[in-house]
This record gives sequence, C-alpha cells and structure tokens, in this order.
Amino acid sequence: IQGCDLLEGEWGKVGSILLWKLTFDGEPRVSKDRIEGIDVENNVIQWRVLEGPLKKEYKSFLKTMKVSPKQGGTGSVVKWNMKYERIDEKVVHPERLLKFFVEVITEVDQYLLSED
Repeated sequence: IQGCDLLEGEWGKVGSILLWKLTFDGEPRVSKDRIEGIDVENNVIQWRVLEGPLKKEYKSFLKTMKVSPKQGGTGSVVKWNMKYERIDEKVVHPERLLKFFVEVITEVDQYLLSED
C-alpha cells in the first residue's frame, strides 16, 4: 500500500470514503472504498468497494477484517472475509486477493514492530 487518502467523512468513522493507492500483481492500482462497519469491541472493520479494478468484475465487494488476540502467546491473528457478487459466471473467484491481504498484514506488522 502506497497510501490512503480520506475523501469524505472522518478517519475511522462509518460512511467515510477512502482512496487506497496500492500495487497488486505488480501494477499500481487505485480503489475507492466506503467504511461500512466498525466494531471496536471485537476489532472488526468492513469496507465496501465503490470504484476500482474489482468493480469491473464484481457487482458488489465487501471486505471484512477481524483482529483477535493470539491464544497462548503474544500478538494477534487477522482474519479476512470477502463477500462478493460476480458480474457473470466467467469471472473467477478472488482467491488471488488472499495473498495480497497477507502481504498487507505483513507490512503492517513490520511497521508496528519498528515503532517499539
């Protein structure tokens, strides 16, 4: 991820619109997402894709990230969930995004550890 800009609303608030600048499959991409839900108590956030490459293949796309304490150790476990509707049956399921999500979390982890 090269950047994230707030286009509308407030940082960390439901309804806010974000513009993500990232590299996926070796190509620069831009995605506009709306924060659909935040559950602070359970460490869950949801984003709905409004514009970008995913909208070319999917009618709707909702990403959910949940962070939970790692049982029996330090650190956390991150779980991603994707709910989507393909434009048609020829569009593949988005498994390739899972690798990207792992890369993003790894970058966040490295950043947080460097702050200690």
